Amino acid sequence: MARLLIHITRGPEDPTRAALGFLVAKAAVEDGHEVSLFLAADAVQLLREPVLDNLRGLGTGSLRDSYDAIVAGGGRFYVSGMSSQTRGIGADELEGKPAELALPNVLVRLAVEHDTVLTY
Repeated sequence: MARLLIHITRGPEDPTRAALGFLVAKAAVEDGHEVSLFLAADAVQLLREPVLDNLRGLGTGSLRDSYDAIVAGGGRFYVSGMSSQTRGIGADELEGKPAELALPNVLVRLAVEHDTVLTY
């Protein structure tokens, strides 16, 4: 199967686009692909519990449902450290999640290592 990287920069201000990235990741995991997501800019807020529980996109469903399926399927999250710091998100908010803070060089490495990169 393929290795897929999904780079999401949209956050709660654009719920449909943000949830669409997660929905595509969920579909890829369910099809047996290896999936990594890199969240940057406003997308770093998507892993906050209140956002996961309440965000729904038009025609893209619940962010929580997609997130849970991605995690169950072995998906991995990388969260921009600089974007997180700017938005007041610390490592404590990622605790217990399959996610890690990452710098831009990690995004570059992931893009090179994966077969396909999608951006939302």
